[in-house]
Amino acid sequence: METYNKYAPYLKNRYGDKVYKIPVHLPVTCPNRDGTCGVGGCSFCGEAGAGYEMRDAHEAVKIQLDVNKAYIGQKYKAKYFIAYFQNFSNTYMPLNVFKEVLEDICDADVVGVALSTRPDCIHSAYLEVLKEWSLRTKKDVCIELGLQTVNYHSLKKVNRGHGLAEYLDAILQIKKYSFEVCTHLILNLPWDTLDDVIENAKCMSVLKSDYVKLHALYVVKDTPLAADYLSDKIKLITLEDYQQRVITFLRYLSEDIVVQRIIGRAPESHTLFSNWNTSWWKIHDDIVNEMVQKKYRQGDLCDYIEGKAVRKFI
Repeated sequence: METYNKYAPYLKNRYGDKVYKIPVHLPVTCPNRDGTCGVGGCSFCGEAGAGYEMRDAHEAVKIQLDVNKAYIGQKYKAKYFIAYFQNFSNTYMPLNVFKEVLEDICDADVVGVALSTRPDCIHSAYLEVLKEWSLRTKKDVCIELGLQTVNYHSLKKVNRGHGLAEYLDAILQIKKYSFEVCTHLILNLPWDTLDDVIENAKCMSVLKSDYVKLHALYVVKDTPLAADYLSDKIKLITLEDYQQRVITFLRYLSEDIVVQRIIGRAPESHTLFSNWNTSWWKIHDDIVNEMVQKKYRQGDLCDYIEGKAVRKFI
């Protein structure tokens, strides 16, 4: 294994050729916006949600897929695709609409679906629909859960609208159906410490999240977080500290978990702060280079599972 268990090589080995996730934009919202569990959304979430480079949400799913496959397939030489429903909460819709959406992604070169959603939007009725669709179409299912941190005090501060228990309930439900889980985490929330980062990694390993996706916190314009940032109510850690948090997280993370990314990106036009004004690939390469130089690798500190205290008796 390389310094960490990378997503692209994993997909190529699994499907036999290059695979690319195709973003699909649905006209959905979030229960933390419409009053179901809160209003205004998470303090860091802008009006566009997490999707910046996406097609119109009212465009047919099949058209979005066809257009994106033609462009991305040629540009990145991808043979297979994963339909990625990325923005807001993609299991937060009427059940009959959810069924219709799935029927639009049955192309032979689409090997699976990735549904980005919230822990409090996981229900057995939707999982049953996914199971029937997956068995019938022979396509894989991955549910991407936005957790952000296991520190439930921080979740409250960002107006997340759920705590840690909802995530635990969601991942346990999903695992009953043998679907894969990708957990999203923000490693530089202003209230989190390095201990929280380590606990994030430990919980992902113990709960067997199949994938993790790491984010650095963006300060999106016209959000409550932006107001706190401009008034100096919050302080963000340095780039060097973020890099150390990623390295520490990876070292405590089970080597079996696939890491979809260790840093993301957001357009400057939408943000007051993004990646310390540094390109995402440089941040990535600096992290990897330090791990190589110090001979660190993913999972080399993952020694806390299966009764560490009694191993001496075995």
